[in-house]
Amino acid sequence: MAHESTDSFLRRCLLTLPVVVMLFSPAASSLAQEAEQAPAKAEAPAEAGKAAVTTTSSFALRGEPKYQEGFGHFEYANPDAPKGGSLRRSAVGTFDNLHRYAQRGTPATASDGLYDPLMKGSLDELDVYYPLIAEKISYPSDYSFLRFHINPKATFQDGKPITAESVKFSFEKFAEEGVPQFKKYYSFVKDIEVEDKQTVTFHLEGANREEMASLLSLKILPEHYWGSRNFSEPSKEIAIGSSGMTIDNFKLGQYIEYRHLDDYWAKDLPVNKGSNNFDIVRYDYYLDANVAFEGFKSGQFEFWEETQAKNWATAYDFPALDEGKVKREALEHSLPQATSGFIFNTQRPLFKDRRVREALSYLLDFEWMNKALFYDQYTRTRSYFTNTDYASSGLPSEEELAILKPMTSLVPPQVFDKAFELPETKGDGNIRTQMRAALALLKKAGWTLKDGRLINDKGEPFEFEFISRDPQTERIVAPYKANLEKIGITLNVRRIDASQFINRLRNHDFDMLSGSYPALPTPSSDMKILFDSKFVDSTWNIANIQDEAIDKLVAGITENLTNDDALLAWGRAFDRVALWNYFLIPHWHISAFRIAYWDKFDRPETRPEYDLGESLWWSKDAK
Repeated sequence: MAHESTDSFLRRCLLTLPVVVMLFSPAASSLAQEAEQAPAKAEAPAEAGKAAVTTTSSFALRGEPKYQEGFGHFEYANPDAPKGGSLRRSAVGTFDNLHRYAQRGTPATASDGLYDPLMKGSLDELDVYYPLIAEKISYPSDYSFLRFHINPKATFQDGKPITAESVKFSFEKFAEEGVPQFKKYYSFVKDIEVEDKQTVTFHLEGANREEMASLLSLKILPEHYWGSRNFSEPSKEIAIGSSGMTIDNFKLGQYIEYRHLDDYWAKDLPVNKGSNNFDIVRYDYYLDANVAFEGFKSGQFEFWEETQAKNWATAYDFPALDEGKVKREALEHSLPQATSGFIFNTQRPLFKDRRVREALSYLLDFEWMNKALFYDQYTRTRSYFTNTDYASSGLPSEEELAILKPMTSLVPPQVFDKAFELPETKGDGNIRTQMRAALALLKKAGWTLKDGRLINDKGEPFEFEFISRDPQTERIVAPYKANLEKIGITLNVRRIDASQFINRLRNHDFDMLSGSYPALPTPSSDMKILFDSKFVDSTWNIANIQDEAIDKLVAGITENLTNDDALLAWGRAFDRVALWNYFLIPHWHISAFRIAYWDKFDRPETRPEYDLGESLWWSKDAK
């Protein structure tokens, strides 16, 4: 089970209502020889009044696919990786549901892997797709339709064929019984025509290239299983899937084991060569991350990705590591980073005023926390596009101003004449300057400090709740809570279980929580479901954003996806407006994978550019 793939984020959030929180020898293919083979796509000449149609076995949202038609495997994969053995991993929390796409309940970790998409992305490219269930696609230059040509060898896990009807059924099932945002986003799909057993055409109206491409990651469901079942309801039954992985054994809330299938029809396709090499992958559940780490040290499971700076600095002195039984590595990368932070529910009356949100940002003393809690391992996050060219800096460019000036009345005035900067301290715990700045903003917003308490003109105290499901979160909230108290604000930290957390998140029933927006390699129409007010009911619009300027900026991004220069300006304009709105108090990031694992595995020498790549590891004991 790998890190997030480079497939567009939108496909995951449209199909699910998830929780927000957040192996290899050298590849041996000869790409030079592959490049000499027939080209991957062919364009039919346009008839008078009709758009030219492209038929291709691969698709790149931007640029050209790296791998040519007929390639043997991805460069980072070892096609000769031995199969067999097991990998034991961990998950923190619980689960009461085996159906990833149910609209309630807590699904099991990695259960979305039970179904294959039509096409699959590589881990060393962004938004590039290669054949899986669909062996090729056809589409016109005006994106008025998308035709899938289904591989005649494709089958579900029970051996029944995957057909064009299966694709039509899957889309309609997600639209009718999946999350409401799916149907809303895919409103540009006007009709689905099954032309024959292997050919299905989606007729589109007003779709752009990216919206059309979002259909490439549609997960395929068996109608003979799901046709008689309610797709929106949780399930404790092992479903028939379309992937090479099924649930082998489980105990709700305690563990789940996945088995890779020997008779999986697509195991030797280029997109799968060298991956999913273990017979069994097991996740043991722990209610507490600290207890889970103790389990790792004692060998109860074998792979651990460290998320706590203190642990990375101080906790790796146990016998198995000293004896060489456990390996520990920090693997640096330059991946786009998620934007994590203390997220406001911006529709709560207390936080509707942007000045209040900005004021509260002054009370997070990152420099002190980085030194005292994180051993100086982190960098402060200052953009929604960290580690990309779309991160804003300085004052707006002329191109950005052309976008922003028509929105002057809708955006914070600082956008035009002040570079966005987060408050900085000396790291000694003295934040008097920041406290004064916060109180000045709060006074403008109608709050007054009286007898050590901050009150409004009705005499009501400034008090709010922070919900958490993880004791590690409480550790980083504590110093923030203490700083708020210094200016008369009461923060009540409430720890709740995972199910309560998910339900309250879905219903926007919170004041503040610690969460994150996903890494955004480029501005895209995916951002609708994250920020657009029309998708406010989406769990992914965590901050409950309903802002006219943000809507306009997301629309502008969607309209300029194929214009690189324009997209750069729109992306940076969005970034600075979102930052100045303080929808969250930004946290921090580290550009490295911090991992530890028992010395039972091998992996390719080349790591994929956009992923840790643990789905490519294999067992040393495998033959």
